[in-house]
Amino acid sequence: MRTRIVPYVFLALAAATIAAVVPVTAFAAGTPVKIEWFSWSIFRMTSPNGKIVLTNPFVTNPDSKVKVEDFPKVDVIVVADGHGDEVGSAAEIAIATGAKIIAAYEMNAVWFEPRKVPLAQVLRSNPGDWNKIDGITIRNVNSIHGSGTSDKLYGGPAMGFFITFENGLTVYFGGSTAPTLDMTLWGRMYKPDVAILQMTPNRDPLDVVEEIRMLRTNNPNLKTVIPHHNRLQVPTGTKPEDVAAAVKAAKLPVRVLIPEPGKSYDLVK
Repeated sequence: MRTRIVPYVFLALAAATIAAVVPVTAFAAGTPVKIEWFSWSIFRMTSPNGKIVLTNPFVTNPDSKVKVEDFPKVDVIVVADGHGDEVGSAAEIAIATGAKIIAAYEMNAVWFEPRKVPLAQVLRSNPGDWNKIDGITIRNVNSIHGSGTSDKLYGGPAMGFFITFENGLTVYFGGSTAPTLDMTLWGRMYKPDVAILQMTPNRDPLDVVEEIRMLRTNNPNLKTVIPHHNRLQVPTGTKPEDVAAAVKAAKLPVRVLIPEPGKSYDLVK
């Protein structure tokens, strides 16, 4: 009798295990990533399973209507470089929430350690590294930009990040990079669905057009582009609408999402 019962017991346990796993997987696959913009390059992305990724939390910028206390839950903070408008209040938010910080290796010694961020929370890494946190994979890539800190110290290489969420959606947060031919490689390898690209008032919108073309190399997935670092208090120079017009004129099959501060948007594959 045992030889007959054991297989049935095994199958029952296996079925119960599958039943327990499938709803979670289906939930993650069918639920969008939510994104909010809070001025400059501050984005909060909430994953299908409720994990929160925050970018460049410079909450003291002139356009900001948020402060450290407005981010009571954060799981990961990505810091593109050592400039004050990139690192922002990452240290204070990490200490308050226990969030992990992904930043260049040098940033811990020159910035986060002096501000008493526990070493276990700083995932020191460089371009080419990746970190896997609670079902989210974050790949570091290089960025054509400076990285000196406001303390006049070297903050390591500037970086961008490819963030792949539990449902497979990949968001490229480019930091403050200028166009680079490396984007053709990243488009082919990481196939981003969404690209958040730097667009300050002194940038040519055609730069963003070329970045989109490169990120679409062997990558039909890229459908949404979000300009960032536009400054509401600067009335002149390039605006997000100029980027949208340039992308339309180039007949690229992507939408340019111009977010309103604090409004939530759904990102789907």
